[in-house]
Amino acid sequence: MGDEPIITTPTMSLYAPDEGETKEVRNREMGNVLTRAIEEGKHEVPTNPAPLVCKPQQLESWRVFKIMAEFVDGFDLLKKYGLAATFFGSVRLTPEDRYYQEAVELAGVLAKEGYAVITGGSAGIMEAGNKGAHDAGGSSVGLNIRLEDKQANNAYLTDYFTFDHFFVRKVMLTFSSEVYVYFPGGFGTLDEFTEILTLVQTKKIKPVPIVLYGSEFWNPFVELFRNHLLVKYETISEEDLALFVVVDSVDEAAAYIKKTVVC
Repeated sequence: MGDEPIITTPTMSLYAPDEGETKEVRNREMGNVLTRAIEEGKHEVPTNPAPLVCKPQQLESWRVFKIMAEFVDGFDLLKKYGLAATFFGSVRLTPEDRYYQEAVELAGVLAKEGYAVITGGSAGIMEAGNKGAHDAGGSSVGLNIRLEDKQANNAYLTDYFTFDHFFVRKVMLTFSSEVYVYFPGGFGTLDEFTEILTLVQTKKIKPVPIVLYGSEFWNPFVELFRNHLLVKYETISEEDLALFVVVDSVDEAAAYIKKTVVC
């Protein structure tokens, strides 16, 4: 089984690089492999692909095509927007919630400053961010994910794309903007926060303003970082705690973004 090709294209074999070959040669040959896989895969994409349960022993060419197509579509959408702010937060917060209302307000302020507001495109804080931008006459972009429970697009989008792969969507969300704003949320919000934090920490992307909105929600996490990760286990550095800022009002958030965003 270990000798089987990872891409199941009958007429092709995987490219095996020679030791010492140039980067240009490797890139050209890998491009040929991907081109052949994508060419065959585009004819084989199933209507309703089954979710992956176990690690596949082979990677179907249709899956290579689908992943690459989502990357192309995602980047093609994002290239239309210059200055942008991405909003993250819980899908469960309602219009009656303080954070929903303040997300609407902050998104409106940023939209009037020329920011496109980008969210996950669904309900809760995502809807709030899109509503604020939409009502202010700005660009309101949703990068949604296709789920079994039919996570619908909210009604305030001026542009959107729906992904099948979470990891492709995360790349789009974490490479889309000049500032990232995190309202209270659940596992998904925490995952998206630590993702962008890690990318900045490891210098995979340039330093970018990371705004945590709501000290009541975020300060316990900040104390965990400081007391547990920094002091007790020494798994982060003091300067890592300066990669983000906690704010408590629209005015504070807007002032920080205006001061720190470098275009």
